[in-house]
Amino acid sequence: MDNLELIKRRAVQIFSEEDLDKKIKSGKKLTIKLGADPSRPDLHLGHTVVLRALKKFQELGHEVVFVIGDYTAMIGDPSGKSKTRPALTYEETRKSGETYFKQVTKILDKDKTKVKYNSEWLSKMNFGDVISLASKYTVARILERDDFKNRYENNLPLSMHELLYPLMQGYDSVALNADIEIGGTDQTFNLLVGRELQRDYNQEPQIVMTFPLLVGLDGKEKMSKSLDNYIGIDEAPEVMYEKAMKIPDNILYDYFNLTTDMDLKDVKELMEKDIVEAHKVYAREIIKLYHGEEAIKGAEERYKSVAKGAIPENIKEVKIEEKEIAITELLLKVGFAGSKGEAKRMIQGKGVKLDGKVVEDITLIVKMTEPSIIQFGKNKFVKISL
Repeated sequence: MDNLELIKRRAVQIFSEEDLDKKIKSGKKLTIKLGADPSRPDLHLGHTVVLRALKKFQELGHEVVFVIGDYTAMIGDPSGKSKTRPALTYEETRKSGETYFKQVTKILDKDKTKVKYNSEWLSKMNFGDVISLASKYTVARILERDDFKNRYENNLPLSMHELLYPLMQGYDSVALNADIEIGGTDQTFNLLVGRELQRDYNQEPQIVMTFPLLVGLDGKEKMSKSLDNYIGIDEAPEVMYEKAMKIPDNILYDYFNLTTDMDLKDVKELMEKDIVEAHKVYAREIIKLYHGEEAIKGAEERYKSVAKGAIPENIKEVKIEEKEIAITELLLKVGFAGSKGEAKRMIQGKGVKLDGKVVEDITLIVKMTEPSIIQFGKNKFVKISL
């Protein structure tokens, strides 16, 4: 299967496939656009679905423009949100944008990827320009967006600046004269606004391609760091391996399809024959993609060791000053919990062990007389010492 067919196979919708084929057959070097909101700079496998499509376009000889929405992120993409998002500062969006690009070049060819910050054109617009842009779309059309419509009908706050977001993102396509824009299915409305705005500015409308949202490790919601159901592409190989083994069996095929280039016929046969082995094969594949083949063996051995109840070597060590410390405070200090409330829930869920024994008392005071090992789940270990 060639690259274009592979891209089409994974796409949910193409507006329109006939126009896409015409552009590809024209022989022109096309500008392929992907916009990224850098409010959450840590990339996970869900993000790689569209990034891998971009990589295929690069291999076809086209130019990929990675648009970092440093200006739009100061509003915050309201897609799928039930309330107004807190605004970020320009400095915050720039810093996150740099982190984002460093991660995406694990997938994209760094030398063939053009990076643009949309502040380059949006920051130069005066109030007259904004009014002109706003005149291109009616309120009725903007309110066709499900999240806007739901908030409006339920008397939930809906700020004027949020209504401008789709127009700002759409104008990025005008500024770049994009031939194709890709994104997740949750971005369909915004991408189509770009297509319409290009017509208004006498440009040939871009092809819009939308791709599936990868379901997270909980098997229910889309992959998200905030839901802690993700596999991060910057996570350690052993963490990736352990998380890959937790992917629900019924969605493992989707992970193979959307995040690897493995032959799906072979994948299907493997899953029907031995589902556990299929998980292992997937774990090896994503480690190879993001850390290199040499990282597989160590991650696999650690997983087998931990699965048998052993404590792995070379674990993180945290030194504390207190000779007596509450277990909840200890969980905070070693980085397992972000709050005392979360620490209590971890203990109540029987996920915390101290020197191999399950901690059940949320009021436990740990007396530090010698180094100890604190563990959460099967794969998180920290050595604590004075």
